[in-house]
Order: sequence, then C-alpha cells, then structure tokens
Amino acid sequence: MKTREKIISTAIQLFNEKGYNTITTRHIAAELNISPGNLHYHFKHSEDIIKVVFSELLLAMDEMMNTLQQTDHKTLQNLFDFTYRTYEIFYSYRFIFLNFVDILRKIPEIKTQYEQINLHRKTEFESIFLDFQKNRIFREDIPDFIINNLSTQIFIIADNWVTHNSLTLNLPKEEAITHYSLIQMNLFYPLLNPEQQKLYRLNFIQKLKK
Repeated sequence: MKTREKIISTAIQLFNEKGYNTITTRHIAAELNISPGNLHYHFKHSEDIIKVVFSELLLAMDEMMNTLQQTDHKTLQNLFDFTYRTYEIFYSYRFIFLNFVDILRKIPEIKTQYEQINLHRKTEFESIFLDFQKNRIFREDIPDFIINNLSTQIFIIADNWVTHNSLTLNLPKEEAITHYSLIQMNLFYPLLNPEQQKLYRLNFIQKLKK
C-alpha cells in the first residue's frame, strides 16, 4: 500500500474511532510513524483528506446504485440487499454522518457535491420505483406525492441512522446495520401489493426476528 493510501486508510480509522473534530494531520502522521512534512506532501490539510474520502463514498454508492438499476427483474430481496450494503458502506465512513453538518459547513465543495447527488439520486430512485410497479412489486395506485417524497424519506433515514444509533441504542455494527436497514425497508411495506406484503413479513420480519 502506497503512502497516500495508508494516510487515507488511517485517517478514516482515526476519524471513526475518535471523531473528526479531534483528529489533525499530526495525529494521522504520528499513527503512521511518518513526519508531518511527509503527510503534508500528499495532503496539506485534513479537509483535503475528507474530500478524497467523500469521493470514495460517492463512488461506492454509484456502483451500488448502478447494480440495482441494471437488475432487470427487481425483487424485494434486491432492495433489501441494496439497503443493507448501503448501510455497511455508511458504517465504514460513519464519522462523516456523525459530523455531517460540520463537514458541510467547513468544506463547500462537499456541500455542493451533496446537493447535486441528492438531485441525481432522487431521479434514480424514482426510476427504480417505477420498475417495481412494472414488476408488480409495488402497487400501481400509489399517489404521486408519496413517490415524490419517498426518496427524501430514504435520505433522512440513511443520513441520520448512525447518529441515532450512537445517541440511543448503541447497537454493535452488525445489529445496527440490520436494525436500521429494516426500518428503511418498512417505508416500502404500505406500497407493496398484498402478496408482496406477505412475502415481506415472511422473509424479512420473521427471519430477522430470529
């Protein structure tokens, strides 16, 4: 692993463990046992590291979204797998979500990226929801105002579940990912056809309770 990659990996680890606001480039350099000058050759400020890390997060999510979009016959299992994997990725970068407001205030480039990705994701999700209707997973009579707000509901849960867990339940990684994935999946239950609701209760509610 090259020095630049080691810096990014170590920074993520330290930010996750000790918090974004408490870790400086000097802490990262000390953890790697390199000089601050060596680190600053690659990244002048911790904000520069955050920009790269956030781009990594977006790339991982783009790959996940592309996989779901390219699945011809989408099922509830596809949707759950996408949600679960998304939350695994978010947990790996959990410091971002625990310090999201601070990061967006300090780094305008990330704020701009976030605003753009929200608009882009909304369009992608609405296309996916339409596929679920075509595949008779979702009901055909869902009001437009429900579909239009569904992606926003997803963003609210996805962007804030790490904070909610840290403030309330304090579930360990695997339990937290499963618990909050199911909470997001529950958004879709009222939109499912009756037979899909039965499958949902059997394959997700019952199995995940065991």
